[in-house]
Amino acid sequence: MAKNSNLYTVHNKVTIVRGGADYFQRIEEIADSARYSLHLQTYIFDEDETGTRVADALIRAAGRNVLVYVLLDGYASRHLSSAFVARLRAAGIRLEFFAPFLRGGNFYIGRRLHHKVIVADSSVCMVAGINISNRYNDIGDSKAWLDWAIYAEGQVADQLNDVCIRIWNRPVLRKKCVATEKLHRRQLPGEECLVRIRRNDWVFSKTQITRSYRDMFPQSRSYATIMTSYFWPPQKLLNNMARASRKGVKVTVVLTAKSDIPIAKYAERYLYPWLFRNNIAVCEYQRNILHGKLAVRDDEWMTAGSYNVNNISAYASVELNLEVKNAAIASQVNRTLGTIIAQDCIRIDETEFRSKNSAINRFMFYLSYRIVHFVFYLFTFYFVQRRENS
Repeated sequence: MAKNSNLYTVHNKVTIVRGGADYFQRIEEIADSARYSLHLQTYIFDEDETGTRVADALIRAAGRNVLVYVLLDGYASRHLSSAFVARLRAAGIRLEFFAPFLRGGNFYIGRRLHHKVIVADSSVCMVAGINISNRYNDIGDSKAWLDWAIYAEGQVADQLNDVCIRIWNRPVLRKKCVATEKLHRRQLPGEECLVRIRRNDWVFSKTQITRSYRDMFPQSRSYATIMTSYFWPPQKLLNNMARASRKGVKVTVVLTAKSDIPIAKYAERYLYPWLFRNNIAVCEYQRNILHGKLAVRDDEWMTAGSYNVNNISAYASVELNLEVKNAAIASQVNRTLGTIIAQDCIRIDETEFRSKNSAINRFMFYLSYRIVHFVFYLFTFYFVQRRENS
């Protein structure tokens, strides 16, 4: 078993997956192809049409005597009914909730299990920013929020299986349920594609994804593009973006025009004047809510996963991305982003932005930015609503 996820693995086959129907079809295919072991770890698992489809695929796997481990965030997936959870466990699925540091009837203090990972037989995996819920799927006339995943076969799946086992076996005020399955790797793909796992977990001093984002700008020579859903970067990252822009790198940030969390959008817009001053292009996605987390530079390197470019992901959540160092994949991602920017985004003009936003609006942007940092970054504190379906 490969132990060091800091190193790039070589023998991998990689596909970039857009969120929606294709993503959830691949989840079902991964589950249906599993022969020995299957790990699913995610933030939100909703009890809706999409969640039921995924649950059915997990149950089918367990019915074939596959060892199925499901780890869900204790806050974001708290609304699952007892009957839904019992159905999964009765099928033989080992299901647990990632526990917070401290919880009570009306509060939750602690980090979140924010990553979205599935891996089968130490051989096939997918890492995403996509939760299991109808709003991330194409349901009827309702189109999925824009999001991304990296599907991979090969050595990186072996490493990811090891990561999932270590997280599962780590008791954080929850019952320890040991995952000890034997590894049955499928044949490695003939292709060569450099891929590595990057993680953030402030409790265990892991800041790999934050460092990767910070380092991408000094390493950029021609362009660097970030797409992210909630943008409040650490100061060191902002400084590196500004330096890259000054040396002639084309720096672009793709954000959402409409957010599922309105105060988050206000907080982002507080940073727009700084971005304008540093000649950083700001594009807002118009078609739907942008939930994706992806970055690419120089037709050489890209990353995608659960990490938002903000202090919550940097310091308060358990995050996981895959990085791909491959010219063909990076070029494909760059072309795809270029099409989205051209067809579905509006580039924000500095003059127009200033004319449309009064002093009151600008104060609201500032206030929202401070509130977001105070509530989420310092305390990671969530009021927990009473479970209606317990």
